[in-house]
Amino acid sequence: MSKETLSVHTLARCAVVAALYVALCLGLAPFSYGAVQVRVAEALCLLPVFGAEYILGVTLGCALANLLGSTMVDVLFGTLATFLACLCTWAVRHARVGGLAIPAAVPPILWNAAIVGTEIAVFFSNAPATPALIFANALSVGAGEVISCGVLGVALVRLIEANPRLLALFTDRGVRA
Repeated sequence: MSKETLSVHTLARCAVVAALYVALCLGLAPFSYGAVQVRVAEALCLLPVFGAEYILGVTLGCALANLLGSTMVDVLFGTLATFLACLCTWAVRHARVGGLAIPAAVPPILWNAAIVGTEIAVFFSNAPATPALIFANALSVGAGEVISCGVLGVALVRLIEANPRLLALFTDRGVRA
């Protein structure tokens, strides 16, 4: 496989992941935005387990989803949280607990809880952004991230790793369809 073909495949994967992130956020909008949210698209934050290119695809998808469905504040801070989460997920991509990519789910949970929880308390609350309010929002966002990343994301990685055709689709190794 030539370097040019590899680049086209990588770019195509990034574009598809970004589009899927946006579609999931907007399609499930009541669950994707707000102080209490389970953003199903955040399960895609675990895709950097399969390659660094997914950092770009997921981050771009998050930025577009926030631009289309939220506020400029969320475009900035929510996208930053997702970018940092994906970088850290890539860094722990080989770690497993009981054969599952559980360590890869920890960065998105923590980064989003901290950054988005603070964002909501500071920019979208009618009350002063006290440490207690920030902590409460962080817990709320973190709980949603546990569902989307800790459950759905880990299951997604397991599904891809268990299926040679899916693994080939998400990586440059394995069986070609």
